[in-house]
Amino acid sequence: MRDMKRLAVLFALIGSPAFAASGPFFSLFNTDFVVLISFLVFIGVLVYFKVPGILMGLLDQRAEGIRNELDEARALREEAQTILASYERKQREVAEQSERIVAQAREEAQIAAEQAKADLKASIARRLAAAEDQIASAEAGAVREVRDRAISIAVAAAAEVIAAKTSAADQNKLIDGAIEEVSARLH
Repeated sequence: MRDMKRLAVLFALIGSPAFAASGPFFSLFNTDFVVLISFLVFIGVLVYFKVPGILMGLLDQRAEGIRNELDEARALREEAQTILASYERKQREVAEQSERIVAQAREEAQIAAEQAKADLKASIARRLAAAEDQIASAEAGAVREVRDRAISIAVAAAAEVIAAKTSAADQNKLIDGAIEEVSARLH
């Protein structure tokens, strides 16, 4: 601190324009000398009231405050990086989960499509079977109808042939025989 005072005075003396003035330097009429004395008194007052120490203390406080703010900023930065890493991890987890959901949905859709195909095949098979049954039933019905029709035609033809070849007395005997046969079967 003492060396600093000496250096300040030395610089003040060397850098002052008092050395460039003409006439006696140590005169109160020389403005350069008066300015130098005023400056030295000013420096002395500053030193007496410990202004440099106060300024150094304020600068130290300011430096400490800046250091604290930098430490706090570093801590906040580290916290922000931790939070960012956490969010990135959560984002990856969500992305993986969404990929799993999409894959599962695709599998379920494929299974549903296969089930729908199987159901469609079964439905087609049932309908084909029903259609074949209807065709078979219609065929059997047509065959019966043709047979019944053929029988009717054969009976009618036989009746015409019998009517043409038998006499009225024979026909009455046949009718009476048929009535007796029916009567015997009914009783």
